[in-house]
Amino acid sequence: MSPASSPEERYAAMAVELLRNRAVTRLSQETQSKKKFGKSDELRVNDKIFAMLVRGNLVVKIPRDRVDALVTSGEGERFDTGSGRVMREWLTLKPASNQDWLALAKEAMGFVASKR
Repeated sequence: MSPASSPEERYAAMAVELLRNRAVTRLSQETQSKKKFGKSDELRVNDKIFAMLVRGNLVVKIPRDRVDALVTSGEGERFDTGSGRVMREWLTLKPASNQDWLALAKEAMGFVASKR
């Protein structure tokens, strides 16, 4: 995706790639009846969320030590549900981040899929 792409376009392109895996499903704001994290577009593997777009930011579930490393390096922030609750294994990336969204989403998918 070009840097000028909106977060929504960037996320949509990433989702198309990830949805090639039959275990991956997508729940958009329009199709959700029960929103776990408020207004978000979610990607799931084995019915568990591994990536989502929240307020224009990519949010992924990855191991806590990986979250810690990316936060320490300034590449991301810990995900806050909006109620002041910070999630240990969730990372928020701003659209301007240098991190590859697709690579991180694939990492998150593998992490979540391994936790049965």
